Amino acid sequence: MNRLGTFKLSGIALALAAAFGPARAVEPIVTQNIDPAAPAALNTGASTASVGIGYASDDARQFGVYNGINEDGFYGLIDFNWVKRNDQTGTWTRIFGRDVGLDDRQLRFEQQRQGNWGYSIDYSRIPRFEPLIANTAVGGIGSNNLVIPTTLTPGGPTELKTKRDVIGLGLEKYFTGNWDLQVKFRNEEKDGTRIFARGTTGTGPAGSFGQFEFAPEPIDATTRQLEAKVNYNGGALLLTGGYYGTMYNNKFDSLNFTGGLAGLSTFTPIGLPPDNQSHQVYVSGNYAFTPTTRSTFKLAWGQITQDAQFIVPVSAALPSNLGGRIDTKLAQFGITARPMPKLSVFGDVRVEDREDKTPVHDYFTNTTSSTSNGENEPRSIRTTTAKAEANYALPEGFRIIGGVGYEEKKRNFSAVRVVSAREITDERTWRVELRRPLSETLTGSVALIRSDRDGSPFLTTVQTSGAVGSNLIAPVFLADRKRDKVRVNANWAPIAQLNIQFYAESARDDYSGRDGSSLGPRKGEATNYSLDAAYVFNDRWQANAWYSRNDTLFDQATCEAASSAGVCPGSAADPTWSAKLRNLSDNLGAGLRAKPTGQIDLGAELTYSQIRDQFDMGTIQGGAVTSLPDIHTKLMRLNLFARYALQKNTGVRLDYIFDRFKTDDWTWPTWTFADGTTLTQNPSQKINFLGVSYYYKFQ
Repeated sequence: MNRLGTFKLSGIALALAAAFGPARAVEPIVTQNIDPAAPAALNTGASTASVGIGYASDDARQFGVYNGINEDGFYGLIDFNWVKRNDQTGTWTRIFGRDVGLDDRQLRFEQQRQGNWGYSIDYSRIPRFEPLIANTAVGGIGSNNLVIPTTLTPGGPTELKTKRDVIGLGLEKYFTGNWDLQVKFRNEEKDGTRIFARGTTGTGPAGSFGQFEFAPEPIDATTRQLEAKVNYNGGALLLTGGYYGTMYNNKFDSLNFTGGLAGLSTFTPIGLPPDNQSHQVYVSGNYAFTPTTRSTFKLAWGQITQDAQFIVPVSAALPSNLGGRIDTKLAQFGITARPMPKLSVFGDVRVEDREDKTPVHDYFTNTTSSTSNGENEPRSIRTTTAKAEANYALPEGFRIIGGVGYEEKKRNFSAVRVVSAREITDERTWRVELRRPLSETLTGSVALIRSDRDGSPFLTTVQTSGAVGSNLIAPVFLADRKRDKVRVNANWAPIAQLNIQFYAESARDDYSGRDGSSLGPRKGEATNYSLDAAYVFNDRWQANAWYSRNDTLFDQATCEAASSAGVCPGSAADPTWSAKLRNLSDNLGAGLRAKPTGQIDLGAELTYSQIRDQFDMGTIQGGAVTSLPDIHTKLMRLNLFARYALQKNTGVRLDYIFDRFKTDDWTWPTWTFADGTTLTQNPSQKINFLGVSYYYKFQ
């Protein structure tokens, strides 16, 4: 059992995770590589138990974000997986535990009689320890009644964290006539505190960006999920009908304040996420018309409601709650067929109608120059997608694939808005791909993809007086866009022991379309490469290595102030500038698994990521602008393990992990809240973790 995680991790997958830098989830440190819900684990020879102790050498908050190993000291290492089969009844029983001595523990009990019935009960805890330390004098943290200093007041260190305790129940029952029933229930209790603030525009300690006071949000909420479905297997017809529902209950409906700056003291209370519910019923399945022609289909109806009471009394002429309601309807039909031996085709149509039926009321009084008329704005959207694809085998081993796609989104908008809008956007996509075995050991493919998005004319924003509002920017999800993408894949196996995979993709977005906007998104680029290699020396020694590079760039233009007609001053005081935002990461890794003798197992894995975030800014018109500094982040982890079998069913295991995190992130170290709070982190963190455990295998 490899408790350091799976041996080989794709370079592509790790690169995507590493691109998020400090925000990425850290894998559990000590974990048996077993899926608690995997039927394959039901093996009478798979019962094991291990107990041990681990020691962390240093405080490393980034390392322990999701596992709780964030301080130096000792930690318990407990794992077990007990499986037993009753030969007379054919009933399997399993008791599973992973990371029981750590904060990210998992427990599961299940019984099943294959082809008849089964049930399960499981528990897990999902912690998150905030890697930033809050140095604050704010009082009442953890409750929904905060006391804010009235002057700039430095404070002491405070650690924020959240945890989710999840209990799950599962039931399945098989009936005669090819029917079966599955029911799943999940109850999640989440509590803790996370970073939050209240603020307004103005001049404060942070400068002209505004005044913001540290106001950590208390969390004490329950989320319940219920899913029940009936499946039918009629040979040619596979059918599923079911219900899925959620209920969210927040025990804190508001955040209340005492004290604070004079300009912010009126902002109390502040509403927190309100209670809400959702329900959906659906029927889905597929039907085989012939051995070479099969269809898929789905129909669904759903409703989301939010009727929690307002935290502040409103006018007697208005309702006491939002009465929020969204109805959704979905219909999908797809078909795949092989009309001739060399040709296969696919088609799919999907329509989703999200209708916001929330009543519209005038909740606020606004001036005649406001971009809001005081009304809540329902957000309805109807999405229609269609796609078709054909795959044809050509001579000489070539295979050509062609596809087209179409997506239309139709929205509603209020006449008085902050930004430009359009009612309809539609996007068309074309794809052609060529595949071929280039030799007995080399296969490859190349694909060209192009999409073009435009839509109905942009609606001019207006103020409550009817005057023209600001129409500077077409929001990125509404702007005209052309996207071109090239994708290359290759797989080379020159000998039986060696396999090499290569992947490359380059994409370019062009926003200089027909919307007439000179500001907002201009272009975007993304380039991804990945190379994976695995080599098997013999049945006792295996190695792998990988490298990936991810480069994403987004270019946009903006200005600080503009006329109501959308004209930028372009002056020294209010220049028009461009911002090129770029994320660049290089990621590599290597691993080795060995069994030098019948009693010894060895493993090693090294991963390294180097990430750079750029904020290049340049003047388009007017005065000079200054770019923000780049942010560099480096992540490195070395995992080593050795397992020695004392007897056939017992042994000891040694785990060693070295983890290093380094960053020059300036985001928080240069920021001070109006009340004096600062958020800090150690820019260079490293930890050595050593674990020793004893394991026992039993029938």
